[in-house]
Amino acid sequence: MKKAPRLDKHVDKDVILCSTTNHRVSNHATEILIRDAIPFTKNWKRIPFYKREAYRGAAEVCVFSINRNLYGKARRSIEQLGRTDRDRILLNVI
Repeated sequence: MKKAPRLDKHVDKDVILCSTTNHRVSNHATEILIRDAIPFTKNWKRIPFYKREAYRGAAEVCVFSINRNLYGKARRSIEQLGRTDRDRILLNVI
């Protein structure tokens, strides 16, 4: 009898890599992740009016999600951003 293939324990487990409210930084991060062949999802979420003070008045926030197995590679890629861009992005630590 053949054994069933064993799946990795992190299949279908996405984690948040980073978030930003700046469109330019979002585009730069997207370019870097695509260049390094890292699959990701990018979602813009609307911020409720009463919570905008915590986000310095921004109306929406961009959230990048990746597979847990690629977190280290993606983090190293995001660190290639320029200093001003890195100051405007919030990295999530897992």
